[in-house]
Amino acid sequence: MKTLKKRRRVQVILLAVVALVLATGLIGFAMRDGINFFRSPSQVIAEPPKPTEVFRIGGLVEEGSIIRGQGETVRFVVTDGGESVPVAFTGVLPDLFAENQGMVGTGSYVNGVFEATEILAKHDETYMPKEVVDALKEQGVYKEAGES
Repeated sequence: MKTLKKRRRVQVILLAVVALVLATGLIGFAMRDGINFFRSPSQVIAEPPKPTEVFRIGGLVEEGSIIRGQGETVRFVVTDGGESVPVAFTGVLPDLFAENQGMVGTGSYVNGVFEATEILAKHDETYMPKEVVDALKEQGVYKEAGES
């Protein structure tokens, strides 16, 4: 009788482990297209991603680089102080989007231009996404609020 209980307990544990592994695999499979990796302009230039890969790029909008074309297309350059990447975006930019301000864009890198599908700008004068701050600190160009 005791061996039957032990065998049943082992079977239940094995079944639970298999179900857990299967559930984890299914969650990972479902999320594979929804995960956007962040890259700084230096990382994009060093290792250009495939044109089909969707990722996020962040940095500062380079001064004097915003060019508003015909229609809703806007071109500008994003930099981290080390490298710069040209960006093309068709749509309406956020109100706080400006030169020398932090931004994060989602899109893909095609023929040397980051084609953005979404642009996010910082939402107040002191906030900047952690990834952008880390990338700018790595390049030695980030200054804390209040520094000159």
